[in-house]
Amino acid sequence: MRRVWLSLGALGVGGLAACGWFLIRKSERQQPFAEGRVIHPEQRMIGEMVNATGTIRLRVGSEVRVGAQLSGIVKKLNATVGGHVKAGDVIAEIDDSPIQARLAQADAQAQLDRAAMERARVEAERAKQLATQGLIPAQQQQDLELALAEANARYEKSLRDRDLVRVDLRYVQIRAPISGTVASISTQEGETVAASFTAPTFVTIIGDDALQLVAMVDETDIANIRRGNPSSFTVDSYPARDFPGIVKSIAPKATIVSGVVNYEVTIHIQRDAKLLKPDMTANVSIQTAQHEALVLPPAAIQRDGDQTFVYLAGRTQPQRRLVITGGKENGLVEIKKGVSEADSVLLFNGGKGDGDKPAS
Repeated sequence: MRRVWLSLGALGVGGLAACGWFLIRKSERQQPFAEGRVIHPEQRMIGEMVNATGTIRLRVGSEVRVGAQLSGIVKKLNATVGGHVKAGDVIAEIDDSPIQARLAQADAQAQLDRAAMERARVEAERAKQLATQGLIPAQQQQDLELALAEANARYEKSLRDRDLVRVDLRYVQIRAPISGTVASISTQEGETVAASFTAPTFVTIIGDDALQLVAMVDETDIANIRRGNPSSFTVDSYPARDFPGIVKSIAPKATIVSGVVNYEVTIHIQRDAKLLKPDMTANVSIQTAQHEALVLPPAAIQRDGDQTFVYLAGRTQPQRRLVITGGKENGLVEIKKGVSEADSVLLFNGGKGDGDKPAS
């Protein structure tokens, strides 16, 4: 009899343990949502959006090709592709030995012309004194005064020639005209450049804040676009990041591609432009007006293939409800159809969305 009671007790303990495990697992399966994460759709004013595709482009004049005014050997090159330079930084230096030699020659010529001018001045003053005493003819005095004027002119010319050489000496150092990023380098140290006809390009610099977005807006939507409209866009390299912008200009002339009429809308990129590269493709949303709409946070919206839905709080288990979404603004998504303000919408554990499903 004792063995029977022991067996029944063991079975009871085992049953209680199994029941407890079953209840815990059932509770975990039926409560995939965070405690208290029940929300209701809210009515808010959101912007009406025009969607378009665009391309990241360089502004006109933002790309500068820096060249040399002088011919000579490149003695030093301080730029590297991808490096950043500031306006006034020395990009390269030309060997200044020929310029220094020309400057020394011009300086020597100026000294010779100055000495000749002084000699002519002394002779002219002496001739003036002799002429007042009637010791030399007046014509001789006039000739010496003209010789002094010619000596003065030669001296002035030699000074201007020397100044011209000094100007060339300033071109020995090639400086960045703008602040920006070095896009390419076409000359290396030790190479000889010839600037006889065109200035050879040393580097190409893309200026800071040089990028802009050009969106192609369909003719059916262009009437709603105004200068100053706020916008946002994403690129394939950063699909989860929204880049803010503002409409800067609208092209007056259409661009027709395959019979489709579009207008170029230029958008100024307001933040994080340094993350972007020219020719990136962007998906653009331009806010044109505001209207009242129901909104939910993105964490409440789930997707399964082509279907978009939310989970509503039910008496026994969550109920799946299909919805139609609109634009996204300030971290909220417009719900065009499917729920009302009275519905209780559930959020998943951790605030995840876009495909999370409750366990069954």
